Amino acid sequence: MQIILVPGNASRRSCCLTKKGFALLVTLIVIIPVAVGIGAYRFGVSYATYQPSAEQLRLAYVQTTLENGQRQVQQAERSVERQLDTLGRRLGHVQAHLLRLNALGRRLTDMASLDPNEFDFDLEPAVGGPSNSSVQDQSAADLIAALEALERSVQDKRGELDILETLLMDHELHSKQFPHGWPVSDGWISSGYGYRNDPFSGKRSFHTGVDIATKPGAPIHAVAAGVVTVSSARSGYGVMVEVNHGKGYVTRYAHALKADVETGDRVKKGDVVAIVGSTGRSTGAHLHFEVLHNGKAVNPLKYIRASL
Repeated sequence: MQIILVPGNASRRSCCLTKKGFALLVTLIVIIPVAVGIGAYRFGVSYATYQPSAEQLRLAYVQTTLENGQRQVQQAERSVERQLDTLGRRLGHVQAHLLRLNALGRRLTDMASLDPNEFDFDLEPAVGGPSNSSVQDQSAADLIAALEALERSVQDKRGELDILETLLMDHELHSKQFPHGWPVSDGWISSGYGYRNDPFSGKRSFHTGVDIATKPGAPIHAVAAGVVTVSSARSGYGVMVEVNHGKGYVTRYAHALKADVETGDRVKKGDVVAIVGSTGRSTGAHLHFEVLHNGKAVNPLKYIRASL
């Protein structure tokens, strides 16, 4: 096949094209563009006319809803776990405070000499009442609020019991150190505190203590806790024991047959410090009992008759 190309001028040019070349040329110029156009048209028509079915839409909606629900459940579970951890820690703190309060309560019961059967902190308090049908459910917020109120109450009670313990300890210490009570179990006051006629000279003189007549050999008890500062014979006093109780208080036990303590010994209230005798400037078996406060002799009757 011969194709003649005629340009705009009068000259002629010619070239030869084979059958294969002609077929390739037709394919490039005509067939491929037509095929591409038809494919594009069919794709556009199928895309425009495709519509998912109602069942497919419902399935997609259910699947999306389930996925959202699962995410929300997972978030709620994590939130609940965090809240439970927080509540667990706070409950542990409250339980620790309650254990300390129970221990403090037992100490206070012992210090106050209360009946342990009446104030048994190891037992649950006895409670009761008729059944009530109007029961209300509590939300998590209500439980947290109740726990916070319980924490505040426990803290307040701890402070109150600490103050009470301090007061009881002060009272107990004061009762142990404050001279009070009789130094002998039996006897009678044969000579009081103040001015009197001296039994040896007959002249008027000041008696710095009280004389308690009792049987020889009777035990003499410390009227308060303290430290022995004197345990020896002194002029006019005979064998004497002196105890310093602190806070300016000193007691003296004189005319004893013998002392049962030594200087520097610690004694508790009621401990035997000496034995009744008639040593020194004495007319018979008796105890000369003195109380000094801030270095000055005071009337022992005030302390003998004192009750704490």
